[in-house]
Amino acid sequence: MSVHGGQVQWWLATLGRNIVWARLRVLEAGTAEVFDSDGNTLPYDSEDTARAALLDAEFVEFDGLDEEDALARGFSLAEIAPPQAGSDEALRALMFTSLGKAT
Repeated sequence: MSVHGGQVQWWLATLGRNIVWARLRVLEAGTAEVFDSDGNTLPYDSEDTARAALLDAEFVEFDGLDEEDALARGFSLAEIAPPQAGSDEALRALMFTSLGKAT
């Protein structure tokens, strides 16, 4: 069964007290695309290639994080959730999240 728009995975990287999001979408043809925090949609020939590019850029898959991993990166899983918006244009503004000042 196919999911409309393909399978979506959320990835994140931390930059100081900020979270940078990336959305990986696996398309029905087996290709993949990554929507990044600059609003670019980057095409890849496969999910594996897209995942490797994200890992090389020090991103981790959001669904693969546990609380200990999150705390090591400076946040709690309870503090964050992948961004949601009605369009990629609106989503772009939400792809960089500030966690506020460290306490």
